[in-house]
Amino acid sequence: MLDQYRRNIEYIRISITDRCNLRCMYCMPEGGIEQVEHSDILTYDEITRLCRILALKGISKVKITGGEPLVRKNAAELVRMIKSIPGIDNVTLTTNGILLGEQMQDLADAGIDAVNISLDALTEEMFEKITRRKGLDRVLEGMDKALQFPDVRVKVNCVLLHGVNEDQWIPIAGLAKDRPIDVRFIEMMPIGYGRKYCGEETEDHVRHLLEKAYGKADSLSGRFGNGPSTYILPDGFKGKIGFISAISHKFCGDCNRVRLTSEGFLKPCLQFSHGADMRSLLRDGSSDEQIGAVAEKIIFEKPRSHRFGEAQEEGLENKKMSEIGG
Repeated sequence: MLDQYRRNIEYIRISITDRCNLRCMYCMPEGGIEQVEHSDILTYDEITRLCRILALKGISKVKITGGEPLVRKNAAELVRMIKSIPGIDNVTLTTNGILLGEQMQDLADAGIDAVNISLDALTEEMFEKITRRKGLDRVLEGMDKALQFPDVRVKVNCVLLHGVNEDQWIPIAGLAKDRPIDVRFIEMMPIGYGRKYCGEETEDHVRHLLEKAYGKADSLSGRFGNGPSTYILPDGFKGKIGFISAISHKFCGDCNRVRLTSEGFLKPCLQFSHGADMRSLLRDGSSDEQIGAVAEKIIFEKPRSHRFGEAQEEGLENKKMSEIGG
């Protein structure tokens, strides 16, 4: 499925809930957010139907996100349902790890291909400062549990928070030294509650810090995940170190993804509000062909690139990430 700029759009990120058991400072206010009525969130059957339609159009990779997806009941069953769709060859999940230990066996049995664990600190004090909750021990237990399944790739995502977690980057990268884990550092985008934590710590700066701590690292070519990123392999490491740098190393020309919010709004780009209400189509009797045509049009109209630093989309300043397709 090609967009107007001839990019192959093969990957969709699907939020299955707006709820979360943490209160990360860059994602939502400390008091939480007004939750969406459960009836307004897509059912598993609706998500599966939409994935089946999109698979016929060329979508082959699905990332399940939230909120925190594992707080929704029977998330592993949704994985199983999507994995059964012809044409879908990769289903992964992003989680904060709190509930991963107790659900990992079910996820593996359902056929999950990879889990991405969000982890921005390795000390309890910093973890609680960022997430406003306890639970670092449960996240690390979940990570260890995931590593017991050799067919499931394990990645750790660390957000670069200016003025907050700089002293955590080197220890977090060290998780990849003796474990088959890929650690990715994600540049904070100037959007939602996280805009105040944007800084000048670019990919090049972080790589310099890591090489100073761990020695020379070789740059790797090729794609090692579902979306655009760059990777290095420090000497002696079992896992790779990756960078997702949407601002300092803009990769819109290689973008291959679209996003579906928990309420069923299909967004071709994180920054902009343009998209389509797929929930209404799924519930008003529209045929698969009609739904597919709308999705195809939205994907074809995917913008050439984000415009962070040039223009801000009105109304995004105080949105939580799940509301804007993060």
